[in-house]
Formats: sequence, structure tokens, C-alpha cells
Amino acid sequence: MGKVIPHSLFTDFDIGLFKSGKHYRLYDKLGSHLIEVEGQKGTYFAVWAPTAKSVSVIGDFNFWLEGEHKLMVRWDESGIWEGFIPGVAKGALYKYKIHSNHHDIKTEKADPYARYCEHPPNTASVVWDAKYSWKDKEWMKSRSDKNSLDRPFSVYEVHLGSWKRKNDNEFLSYKELADDLVKYVKDMNFTHVEFMPVMEYPFDPSWGYQLTGYFAPTSRFGKPEEFKALVDQLHKNDIGVILDWVPSHFPEDAHGLGFFDGSNLYENPDRRKGYHPDWKSLIFNYGRNEVRAFLISNALFWLEQYHVDGLRVDAVASMLYLDYSREEGEWEPNIYGNNENLEAISFIRELNEEVYRSFPDVQAIAEESTSFSMVSKPVNIGGLGFGMKWMMGWMHDSLEYFKKEPIYRKHHQNDLTFSMTYAFTENFMLPFSHDEVVYGKQSMLNKMPGDEWQRFANLRLLYGYMFTHPGTNLLFMGGEFGQSAEWNFQYSLDWHLLEYDYHSGVQNLIRDLNKFYKTHPALYEKQFSSEGFQWIDYGDAENSVLTYMRKGHDAKNDLIIACNFTPVPRKDYRMGVPRSKQLKEIFNTDAKEYAGSGMHNATLKPSKKTWHGQKYSVVITIPPLGMVVFK
Repeated sequence: MGKVIPHSLFTDFDIGLFKSGKHYRLYDKLGSHLIEVEGQKGTYFAVWAPTAKSVSVIGDFNFWLEGEHKLMVRWDESGIWEGFIPGVAKGALYKYKIHSNHHDIKTEKADPYARYCEHPPNTASVVWDAKYSWKDKEWMKSRSDKNSLDRPFSVYEVHLGSWKRKNDNEFLSYKELADDLVKYVKDMNFTHVEFMPVMEYPFDPSWGYQLTGYFAPTSRFGKPEEFKALVDQLHKNDIGVILDWVPSHFPEDAHGLGFFDGSNLYENPDRRKGYHPDWKSLIFNYGRNEVRAFLISNALFWLEQYHVDGLRVDAVASMLYLDYSREEGEWEPNIYGNNENLEAISFIRELNEEVYRSFPDVQAIAEESTSFSMVSKPVNIGGLGFGMKWMMGWMHDSLEYFKKEPIYRKHHQNDLTFSMTYAFTENFMLPFSHDEVVYGKQSMLNKMPGDEWQRFANLRLLYGYMFTHPGTNLLFMGGEFGQSAEWNFQYSLDWHLLEYDYHSGVQNLIRDLNKFYKTHPALYEKQFSSEGFQWIDYGDAENSVLTYMRKGHDAKNDLIIACNFTPVPRKDYRMGVPRSKQLKEIFNTDAKEYAGSGMHNATLKPSKKTWHGQKYSVVITIPPLGMVVFK
């Protein structure tokens, strides 16, 4: 193994951008890169460690000995150490041994920009070049249409380690998922999948939300190019890919980003801003230029290198507020005396501006649980710049309502109707995510009251209401067939339940609801506009009935929806309609193929009797705990 040869991939322009926080492709420069120098093949290494007095690359190629391969610090005060080591080939294991000027501390760190990592619990970085020949040209060409805000957007949220497992409880590989998962998502008619974090993480019970390898797909399921092949296969089957992305915090693991060069390099040095009490993790220093560039580069890396179609940004609320999960005295107000984290807000805006500037055909989606305004509005009018925001209020209110026995629901009709008072203030996605089916919250099915028939009917009704409510949709795996047990990340979903009619009925319903959503423009063309929704009647609390219309660009596509939230069939129920044309039932959650009772409506002819403020009305049957759609 040769000695370190002075070499750089950085220009003066690169360094200027890096220092100012405007270098958004740092992964092309920092990290390890297989190149040729002076006719010798090897690896160039570059790491940011401004507090270091020396940095050595240690690895399996030098018996992990410090000092064998010392990097050189750049003269320009960028804090970057770099050098080329001949003979270091693809697959070599390495870390950085950093001797700090700060109290003479020594740290041994994985490469923050590594493209591949050892299989946990091992923690070394791996020299890698994930070359892959993409075959998704058609998808990439038409992606702007598929990801547009006026197109169907129905997301299947997946935890790769527990969607399905082998008989010995081993993980499925990226290769196996590219076969099994892709076929399933396509069959179920979802438009997108969302993967819970796939970036490398050391601790399985964190579900991937405590990252140590921001630029590396986890090696649990295979190699980086095999993850690319999974994305490719999804695209070839007309399915978009959203990645869960975590810029809000990172773990204190010894090999991770924390205290990287003996100083608070990536984390905020003020513990009131730099430590997360809920997750016992560190918070990025959003005011430091080089840290902002690291995070924005990471977001663009997945969009560029892995052809990803969107990022769901985790825990945005925890970034926005200085007092998030903190008691009085544990936080300091900003310069205006309030609780907003101005540095984080500025970072989020810059992130979204750059994401949409570089990739105008993707979506950035905020998991944001507060009433912070204009989350999904453009930055140039004062918004945060996300494309969509999770509608946590709707999710919470809907589940609280459905948990109640039907006899009490007439007193809580407002739980359902309240969402429409703010439904169009943001571009909302309706989420039933992994967070709702863990830690004693029960599975979606077991949140429902009543006997077995009623629990399944309630669940079908909830999904029917969800798909006809304005906004896009997200459903966590297992919910689509009425998984009985809470989600357990250590095991496969309970696929054997599909042997039972009730469970296969829910699965049939979701498959058909997805198809129905995709083929009825009234449900998506104006899904973020008040023009796309109209109440017929929200006041019939006594019968626990809601009736409303969904509208698209063409009135002939308008849909009329009736929901009955009790187990009492509503026969001879009069409903106002805007026109005299015949009404045909086109969807019914109580159909026999969904394991319902099979109570349907024949074609209906409205009369000139005014009702619900409409010129005409029609007498319908709304099945028990059922939703019916008419056209």
C-alpha cells in the first residue's frame, strides 16, 4: 500500500461555496472516491474536521494503525483534510482517526459521506462505487405528471425490515423486494411507496430514524446498486418512490456525527438547541454554513443518484420551535422574543428552494404536527416551501371519532366536520402511518369498536371516508388488510390473515379504492382547492350521516358521497342533489366482495323536491357503517 499522495478534487470555487453553505453537491468532493492519480489506481479521501491537529485514514489495508496514512490539511482554512492512497480498492473498510486540538481528544469516526457501510453492528465505512445502468427513462420523462399536485397520490408506507420475512425470520433482500414488494404494490394500485429511512442506522429499534450513514443505503438488505435496482423496478411498474429523510436529529453513537473532530462540529454547541430530550439525540447546527450544505447535499444526493421521487421530511415541528418538548427555563427565545427557531426555518426554506430548483418534478412532504402557517406554500410568498404537509389534526380527530361506540357518535359529529374548516389552508396528505399502530395505540382494526363484523365495517368506512376526503393519502403496511396485532419491527406482517374473508375483504377494498381514486378526476384534480369540495349536509348528527360532493374540472365527473357512521341502515334517506340527472351507485364499502352485507342502491331518479338547499332530491339507502358514492 503506497504512502499518501497530495491530491485534491476541490477548486477554489468549491471551497468558497462550501464555506458559504452553498455547495449542494458535496458528495462529489468529500468522502472516498475511487480514482487514478499519476497512473496509480486508488482512493481519494476528504473529510471536514477543522478542530483536528491530525487526521489518519485507518482501515483493513493498514491494520487499522493510526499514522500510516495521514491526510493533509488544506491551506485555505476550510478545515478539510484530504489525500490519495494508492492501492486502496473498492470494498476496503476504513474510518477516520482524528486527533483533536480540543483537549487532545481522539475520535474514531465513520465517513459522513460514505456511500456504503459495514453491516451493523459493525461500523466501518466501505470504499464503494455504486455503478448502475438505469432503465427507468420512461418514468423519469413522465414523472412531472405523476408527481403533480393535481394527480392521484396514494402512498403505501413500508418498513423494509418487517414488510415480509423469510421462514427463518431473515430479512428479504433488496433483490427479493424488487420482485415481491413491487408486484404487491402494483396489484394494490398504490401510486407511490414511502420507505421508512433506508440510510444506514446502527440500532434496529430506532426503525431507521437514528442515522449514522446519511449517504449509504443500509447494508442490511444488500448493496447500494441493489437498492437502485429496487427503485428502478418500482419505476418500471409506474410506482413512485418517496424516502423518509431525517434532518432533525442524529444519534450520539461513537462512530457517528456527534463530537466529530473533538468539537461540536455538526450539532449545535448550546444543549438547549443541540440536544433532543425526547429521542436522546443531537440536533444539527442549522446556523452553521457547512452543516446546511451537508444536509442539502444529502437531500439532493438521493434525488440525483437514486432517482428518488420525493422526500418525506421527518419531525419538522421539532425543528421549527425552540421550546419543542422543553420545559420553562430549558430554552432561550429568539431575537424577537418568541419560540421560533429562525436558523432552522431559514434552513428549511433554502432546502426546499434548492430541491425544487434542481428537481421541479419531485415532492417534498412535511411531517409537521402544529398549526405553523404556510408549510406547503412557496418560499417567495413567505411559506416554508414544501409541496405537501401531513394532516395530523384530521388523522387524530378521525381516529378519536371512530374509536367511539356508534351510539355516542351523534354527540361528536364535529370531530369529522372540523377538518373542512382548515382543509385548504395547506396541501394536505391524510396519513395513517406507522406511528398510529405502535406503543399500545393498537392496530387500525383494533381501534374500531363493536363485534367482529362492526370492527371490519368501521375500518372499511374509515378508509372510504379517507379516500373521498380532499387531500392525498398514505397508509402504513398491514392497514390495507386489517392487520390485527400492533406493528412489530422484528417480525413480518401477518400475511396468513388473508385466508379469512374479513381481512381479504379489506384488502379488496383498498385495492379498489386506489383504482377508484386514480380513475375519478373529481377526487384528485382539485384535491387541494375548496372548489373541489361541497357539503350537501354536515348537520345530521342525529343519524350520524354526512353527505358531500367532490368536484373536478368537468361537472359531469362530479361525485356524491354519503356516509353512515352507525350500524343502523339508513333506508329511505332523502338527500339533496344539484341536478335532475339519474344517479348511479359506483362504489359501496358494504359490498359482498369486501365482506359487507351487500346492501346496494338501484339507479335513482331525483325528484323536484328541494332538500339540503338543493333544487332536487333523491331517496337513497346508506348501508350500516357504510360509504356509498354516486355519479
